[in-house]
This record gives sequence, structure tokens and C-alpha cells, in this order.
Amino acid sequence: MRMTSKERVRRVLTGQEPDRIPVDYKANTGVDRRLKMACGLRENEDEGLRRVLGVDFRTVNPAHNGRMPHPAPPGRKVNMWGVRMRWIEHQFGGYWDYCDFPLKDANLAEVEAWPMPSPDDFDYTHIGEQCRRHSRYCVVYGGAGIGDIINGTGMIRTMEQVLVDLLLDEPACLGYIDRRLDIQYEVARRALEAGGNGYDLFYIGEDLGTQTGPLISPDLFRKHIRPRLQRLVDLAKSFNLPVMIHSCGSSSWAFEDFIAMGIKVVDTLQPEAVNMAPEYLKATYGKRLVFHGCISTAGPVATGDVAETVSSVRSILATMMPGGGYILAPTHRLQDNSPAANVRALYAAAKKYGKYAHTG
Repeated sequence: MRMTSKERVRRVLTGQEPDRIPVDYKANTGVDRRLKMACGLRENEDEGLRRVLGVDFRTVNPAHNGRMPHPAPPGRKVNMWGVRMRWIEHQFGGYWDYCDFPLKDANLAEVEAWPMPSPDDFDYTHIGEQCRRHSRYCVVYGGAGIGDIINGTGMIRTMEQVLVDLLLDEPACLGYIDRRLDIQYEVARRALEAGGNGYDLFYIGEDLGTQTGPLISPDLFRKHIRPRLQRLVDLAKSFNLPVMIHSCGSSSWAFEDFIAMGIKVVDTLQPEAVNMAPEYLKATYGKRLVFHGCISTAGPVATGDVAETVSSVRSILATMMPGGGYILAPTHRLQDNSPAANVRALYAAAKKYGKYAHTG
């Protein structure tokens, strides 16, 4: 029985086996461009690429009107929060790296005076139509930057300062966090309302791990991070939406908290990080969480060949598929050093080896 993407994902979210594993796609611009070329697509054919790869998810977020409260200094790019970035080139292309950190030494008064975007800066009028257009797919609101308290604040205050601030209950840092979260909450509320029943999943983020262990203590997480993320989870619940949370690194230490908060899906799942091996995750949390990720962007898809990529995918599927509860996706985004042939092999292997013998 062939399912629509929406039906496929909904079965996974409700603890059932679908016809095949759902798949998702995220990639940096360099590899995305090369992949489209390899598939005979133009650079702007995002939907065409997702159809070629068999992607089961579509994101529908309100468009920002482009109003930037902060001018960009020479040689810099600035986003709507006032975060500054500079272009860093590497052998595969380049990326925008955070720099300058204009609120690093700001006090509470300066943070409160810092110009911020408004929920009115977003267009919600086309959300309903976009949700209907993608009604065969799992329609997602949000992204890894929704919430994202530590990382998102570190972009403007430095990561080191944020970690110190959380330990010391620094009013300036907490004030910035809450201003930013209030805006994200209201934008999300308006978007979900505009979407009616068109959304299927609410996506938030919070990076909580290094490669070897927790980024912060569980007590600090429960004091400052969990209550703030709970607001977003509760908002999703009010619209009857399951929540997926993105967290890089060794983050399984927080999974019991995620479960208690009502979070359904965990994203990224870097298999090389401590306590993030697929076997450990499946055995420990497989009956209580849905997994989205596990395909290492530092693994064979980037460093191996086609055969090694396929072998890696088959190994992960053998562990994660039984009983459902798994969505194949890259850990974070496919990086620009990933050959297009390997990426194509990754999704072809998912299609070939990700079929279930029955649908329950």
C-alpha cells in the first residue's frame, strides 16, 4: 500500500510502521547547488529537488518583509536580530560566520533599547494557501532557530558570555533571551492560527551537547532553558501539533526532560557523539521518542564513496527501522564537502532499503 507523505509521517508519529521510512533533506548552499546540477535542475528548483529525492516534508513559514532594524557595517551581513556575519571562504565554497558580537558587553538597559523585529514584520496571509498546496506532505512550522536560546543568543553575545551569564543569572542576557523568545512565540502563534489545520509538526531547536558530553548541566537546563522552551511546546499542544526539537552533539542526557515536556521527535542525532549511537538511542528511547537524523554529515556521505555511503545507510536502517519511529535525515545539514554522487546514493538507498514488509 503506497501512502502519501503525510500519511507516512503520521504513522511514524503514532508509533506504527509506514510503507517506507520517511525522509527529510537539509543542505548547505554549495552542495545543494551541485546536487541540483547533477539532477538536471536549475538553482531555484527547490521543490523539484525534493520530489527527485522523495522528501516527505515541506516547511511553511511566514515571509519576512525585509525590514532590518540594524544597518550592515562594511564587509558584514546583518540579520533582523542585529547579528553580524562575515564571509569565510574554504576549498568547497564558503559560509557566513558570526562576528563582532555587538551585545557582548551590553547591560540590561542597552539590551532593552536594542531594536528588534516585530511580529508585524511577517506576512501570514499566504500560509493557509501554502499549507493546502502541500497537503500531501508533512507540513512543518519553524526550524532549528526557533527557541535555540544558547546558540541564538551566542550569535550576538558570544557563546562564552552566554554560558557565564546563565550561571550567574545575568539580567542582560536573560532579558535578551526573553525579548527574542516573546517575538518568536507571537510569530509562531499567528502562523499556526493562519495555517488552520494545515500544519503537521512544530519544529524548535536548542543545541545542548558537545561531541563528548553535555554543554550545560541538567540543573542549569532545567532552571533557564526548559521553562522557556516549554512555552513553545505548550503553544504547539494548543494547536494539537507534535513537537520536534533539534539538538546537536551529545544531547541524549536531556531526552528524559524532552519526554516529560511533551516533545515527540528528536532531530540531528550525531552518531559519533557520546551516547548518540543508533543502537543506544533505539534501545533506550525507541518506544518513547521518534528519531529524525542519524545520517552523519561527517561520515561516509562526506568522506567516503558511493558504496560506503550505501553501506552506512543500510546499517542505520537495520538498527532504526524495526517497529517504526525513524525518519531518515542528515545530522543537521549536508555540508559542502559532500559529493553530489554520495548524496544521491544516500536517498536512493533510503528508497531501496527503507521499505517495510507490511504496514501493520
